[in-house]
Amino acid sequence: MKYTAKFYCLSLFFFLFISCSKNENTSDKKSNDLIHETSPYLLQHAYNPVNWKAWNSETLELAKKENKLIVISVGYSACHWCHVMEEESFENDSIAKIMNDNFINIKVDREERPDVDQVYMNAVQLMTGSGGWPLNCIALPDGRPIYGGTYFTKDQWSKVLSSISKLYKEEPQKAIEFAENLTKGIQESQLITLNKETPTFIKNEVISSVNFWKNQVDTIYGGFKGAPKFPMPNSLEFLLRYGYQFNDNSINSYVKNTLTKIAYGGINDQISGGFSRYAVDEKWHIPHFEKMLYDNAQLVSLYSKGYLKQENDLYKNTIIETLNFIKVELTAKNGAFYSSLDADSKNSLGENEEGAFYGWKEAELKQLLKNDFSLFKDFYNINDFGFWEKDTYVLIRTQSRIDFATVNKMTLIALETKISNWKSILNSARNKRIKPNLDDKILTSWNALMIQGYIDAYRALGDKEYLDIALKNANFLVDHQLRKDQGLNRNFKNGLSTINGYSEDYATVIQSFISLYEVTLDEKWLATAKSLIDVLFVNFFDKNNKMFYFTSKEDESLIARKYEVIDGVIASSNSIIANNLFKLGHYFSDTKYLKTSEQMLNNLKEDVHMNPGNYSNWLNLMTNFTNPFYEVVVAGNNAMEVNRSLINNYNPNILIAGTIKDNNTLPLLSYKYNEDETLIYVCVNGTCKLPQTNIKKAIESIEK
Repeated sequence: MKYTAKFYCLSLFFFLFISCSKNENTSDKKSNDLIHETSPYLLQHAYNPVNWKAWNSETLELAKKENKLIVISVGYSACHWCHVMEEESFENDSIAKIMNDNFINIKVDREERPDVDQVYMNAVQLMTGSGGWPLNCIALPDGRPIYGGTYFTKDQWSKVLSSISKLYKEEPQKAIEFAENLTKGIQESQLITLNKETPTFIKNEVISSVNFWKNQVDTIYGGFKGAPKFPMPNSLEFLLRYGYQFNDNSINSYVKNTLTKIAYGGINDQISGGFSRYAVDEKWHIPHFEKMLYDNAQLVSLYSKGYLKQENDLYKNTIIETLNFIKVELTAKNGAFYSSLDADSKNSLGENEEGAFYGWKEAELKQLLKNDFSLFKDFYNINDFGFWEKDTYVLIRTQSRIDFATVNKMTLIALETKISNWKSILNSARNKRIKPNLDDKILTSWNALMIQGYIDAYRALGDKEYLDIALKNANFLVDHQLRKDQGLNRNFKNGLSTINGYSEDYATVIQSFISLYEVTLDEKWLATAKSLIDVLFVNFFDKNNKMFYFTSKEDESLIARKYEVIDGVIASSNSIIANNLFKLGHYFSDTKYLKTSEQMLNNLKEDVHMNPGNYSNWLNLMTNFTNPFYEVVVAGNNAMEVNRSLINNYNPNILIAGTIKDNNTLPLLSYKYNEDETLIYVCVNGTCKLPQTNIKKAIESIEK
C-alpha cells in the first residue's frame, strides 16, 4: 500500500481546492430506475428523488454519452449510516436536484457486487486512509474516481457535489490528471509478484508470527485491542488450532476468555440468539445491531470447534441458540438462507432508531418479570455496567450459570428453568415491537459459510437435523446456483439466479462441499468441489503469479482487476482457495493442486510474518505444511458408523476419506476396502501406518 500516504496528501489538497424517510407511504412518489431491481437495498432507494440507476453497461455508457460525472454510492440493506445518509441527503429535493442535474447517479449493493465495492473502497482508502459504508465516490464518465469518502452530512455532501461539478466543467484537466494518478495507484496497490524462491516453511515461522501477534490481543476482554471490536472468527479459529497443536497455554487461555466474553456480551442477543456484526466498545457490550448471516455462520463454526476441543456448556448453548435464530429469522422454505436483519427499526414513536428492537428499559423489565426482576437484574446487569443510553439497557453477562447459581444459593437446574422462562417472556414482549427489516436476497458464498456452520455443529453436537439442513442448502446451491457450464451464480432472489459468481463464491462452496463429503462420505460432493476448482483455473487464475483474481475473465472489466488476499471478517478468497487446493491435492493425488497451494503461500510469506493478524487463514495453511498432516481413511461395511465417531473429535490436522464399497474413484481409497472388517488407515502423503480396527487407537496415533 505504498500509495496510501501519497494519495492521502493529494486528496486533502484536492478537497481543500474544491471546497473554496424510507418506510413511509410511497404511493404518491415517483420511482426511479431502481424499482426494477430485486436487491432490498436498491429497492429502499427506489422512491428517492435522486434519479438512481443500477450499475450496468447501459448506465456507464450513458455517463460517457452525456459526459457527466458519476456518483457511485455503495451500501447494504442492514447498514445504519447508509439509512442516515439516505434520510438526510438522498431524500432531500435540493440535494437530489444537484445530483440529477450534474451527475449520473449509481446505487450499488455491496453484497451483490463486491467487485465494484472492492475497487472504489480501495480508491477511498488511498485518498483518506480509511473506509467504510456508506461508500460514496465521484468518478469521471469512464469510471475513474476523483473523490470519495464514507458518510457525509447534508451540508458536506452539497458542498462536495457543487464544488466537484464546478471543477469538472471549468477545469476538467485537473480532475482527469488526479483520476489518472489515483487509478494507477489502485491498479498497483496489492500487486502480487511470483516468489521464485524454493518454498520452505518451518514451524518456527508460525511460532514467531503468533508471538508477534500476541502484542495485539486483549487479554482482559478478549478479541483484539481497541474499539470497535469485531469477533474475527477466522483469526480465533486459527488461534484455537495453534494453541492445541503448539501446546501454547497462553493462547489457549486467551481464546477461551475471548469466546466466553463474546458469548456473554451484548453482541450476542441474550434473548433470542444471533450475533450482531460488531461491538462499538471494548467489552463486547453495545453492538452495531445488524445481524449478518456470514458472522453467525462463522461463529457457529468457531464455537463448534471450541466445543469439540473442550466440552463447554456455554459453547453448546451458544451454538444451539444461534442456529435457532438462523432457523427462525434467516431461513427460507426452500432451504436457502437470507442475508441479514437491519440495524434499525421503528421505536415507540414510529421513528427509525438503531437498536430499538433490542434495548430494554428498567420499568418495562420490572413489569414483565415481577418478583423475578431482582435476580434477572443481577444476572444480566441492569446496572451501570449494562447501561446503554436514554434510560436503556443492553443485556450482558459477567458470570457463568453455575457460579451465579452458587452465589445465589440455588441449584443450576432451578436457575436454568428461570432463564428459560425469562427468555420466553421477553421474546413474547419483544415480538410485539416492529421488527427490523429483512434482507431476503440469497448469496451463494454466505450460504456456503452457513452450510459449513451446520456441518461443524453436527460434528460437535451430533444432531442429525443440522446435517439435514446443511444437505438441503447444498442441494439448493447445486440445483439453483450451479449453471450447466459448471460455473456458479452469486445471487438468488424472486426465483431467479443472477450475477456471475466471484472467486469468493467458488472458494466457500468448495470448502463446504469438502466438509460435506467428510461427514457423509458421498463422493458427489468431492467431485463437485473438484469441478469448481477446475473452473477457477480456467476463468480466474493468473498464470503469472499463480494467484486467483476476484472476478472472472468473463465479467465486464472494471478500472482494475483485483486479488483478494487479506483475511478480514471473512477469510480472503485466495486463502480459502489455497487451503482447498491443499486438501483436494491430497484427495486426488494431484501435484498441480498441491504445488499451486504451496506457491500461493510462498508469494505471501513475508506479508504473513509481518502482519499475521491479516493473514490468519494463510497461517492455517502454513501450519498444514509445517506440522504433521494426516489423511484418515475409513473403509469397510461399517465405515459410516466408525466415521461418526471419528468426526466427533477435534483434529484440525486431518482430512477424512471413506467408503462402504469397493468401487470408488478416489486414489486415497484404492486397495483399502475389506468386506470382512472396517479398517482405519492413518496416512501421510499416501503412505499409511498399519490399519486399525479400534477408532480410539487410530485417533491416538494422530500427532498434534
